[in-house]
Amino acid sequence: MYRNRTCGELRITDCGTEVTLSGWVQRTRKMGGMTFVDIRDRYGITQVVFNNEVNEELCNNANKLGREYVVQISGTVSERSSKNTNIPTGEIEIIASSLKVLNKSEVPPFTIEDNTDGGDDIRMKYRYLDLRRPEVKKNIELRHKMAFEIRRYLDAENFLEIETPILVKSTPEGARDFIVPSRMNPGEFYALPQSPQIFKQLLMVSGFDRYFQIAKCFRDEDLRADRQPEFTQIDCEMSYVEQEDVIQMFEGLVKHIFKYVKGIEFNEPFQRMTWHDAMKYYGSDKPDVRFDMKFVDITDLVKGKGFVVMDDAESTIGICAKGCAGYTRKQTDELTDFVKRPQIGAKGLIWVKIDEQGEIKSSVGKFFTDEQIKEWAERMGATNGDLMLIMSGDTMKTRKALCELRLEMGNRLGLRDKNVFAPLWVVDFPLFEWDEETQRYYAMHHPFTSPNPEDIAMLDTDPGKVRATAYDIVVNGTELGGGSIRIHDSELQDKMFELLGFTKEKAQEQFGFLMSAFKYGAPPHGGLALGFDRFVSILAGLDSIRDVIAFPKNNSGRDVMNESPSPIDQAQLDELNLAITLPKE
Repeated sequence: MYRNRTCGELRITDCGTEVTLSGWVQRTRKMGGMTFVDIRDRYGITQVVFNNEVNEELCNNANKLGREYVVQISGTVSERSSKNTNIPTGEIEIIASSLKVLNKSEVPPFTIEDNTDGGDDIRMKYRYLDLRRPEVKKNIELRHKMAFEIRRYLDAENFLEIETPILVKSTPEGARDFIVPSRMNPGEFYALPQSPQIFKQLLMVSGFDRYFQIAKCFRDEDLRADRQPEFTQIDCEMSYVEQEDVIQMFEGLVKHIFKYVKGIEFNEPFQRMTWHDAMKYYGSDKPDVRFDMKFVDITDLVKGKGFVVMDDAESTIGICAKGCAGYTRKQTDELTDFVKRPQIGAKGLIWVKIDEQGEIKSSVGKFFTDEQIKEWAERMGATNGDLMLIMSGDTMKTRKALCELRLEMGNRLGLRDKNVFAPLWVVDFPLFEWDEETQRYYAMHHPFTSPNPEDIAMLDTDPGKVRATAYDIVVNGTELGGGSIRIHDSELQDKMFELLGFTKEKAQEQFGFLMSAFKYGAPPHGGLALGFDRFVSILAGLDSIRDVIAFPKNNSGRDVMNESPSPIDQAQLDELNLAITLPKE
């Protein structure tokens, strides 16, 4: 062994002990006739002292060490005269008796410290160095601990961890597939799974009534902070359950992990909210309920008053920002510019200030009387000192834009504390969503989601009003996961495919094996998948999932470290019977 102790475990009680440590050189400091070397490994940092008067040659060798050299050092644990209370090993140091350089290092392109001087691009290019930083390492360790505890929890609930295939059949519904050519079957392709959905349903048919998997999934879609082309989900399925059974099981898991990681106990059931209410009051199916600032519809109060913008609008909706009447014109202009950004796409913003004396100032003051505006304020719960922010237009677009504004106000007012957690369930999603461009229905979740039993009769008469037995769990405005009760009746599944525009032939081609399995006695079943990367990032207090993934892709879906994706040799293409035709520039 190159070491008998680690760089993070020695304490004052170890004084006098002979030890051997191995690790990377964090920094060196020469002070008079002494050289101090901080040596780092996965477990922490320990200070090592080299004394020129005791061993000149050894001290000279220490002076030649560079940052990130890999070294082996032996010596005696001693109490530090100047203690460092910021690190666990800060009460001790090692009086060095030997030094061996195990490997030299070039000067790293950024400092291996929490407050590094490296930007995102350079850190991703040298990700193996970035992973040495304590802050990033801590996130990877948290990921491991959570995975281990999730497995322990589900095992205790009689779930079996079962691996499902990575090379599967392409099913173009939903996100884009990553496809894999088959050499042994020319002209045919596998796909990488977007989720193990079909296989876990088949496992229910097989009699494995409680399944889980911490599963790799792949989706070729545009990326955001909480998306990667390959990601990990905690995938679960249960037989002989209804919606409430699934919710109770996984609410228990989420509560357990919050207590395990953060020491936070949720003694009350998580809040529940229908999809309709989430959209009505927050403009989002994943509302951040850490703060109030609900939407208030004032359409009936503003129509027919001669202000064209509101007269012509389908909806006029506002939020009340408490205590913000003191916003300057510059600040209200900033908010207007914010909602006009292309990502949001609003045409403008109406503001009303009610100062501490009750005086009203408004961007639409010449169109409405103070008495009329007081009616708005009364409905919106605005009082002296408050700011009303109002938008008009198409209902869904206005809700979406106002949602972004609400979150921005939450950020500005410090209402989105990362150490405060507000989980909730969103339920009663629509089963279908209508696409104007293609003039057809799409499954809001996936084609195997069961309709609410109360609404099945409307499948023939008004499918747009049918509710799904689907549920999402949301934490702080982020969808942590979701699931549904599945269709287990082949006739109902056939009906679902029909409504989604599948011909019988197409349905058979893509999902025939599942339909065949259902004919042999499929039990009622349902499940849920939690985004594992998202779960870890929420508990780590991060805005992006990238820093909880050892080797993530950038926002273009590229791994800048190993330079993938990349072209392949012509010989490989020939072997796969593939030809590349690039679009003309």
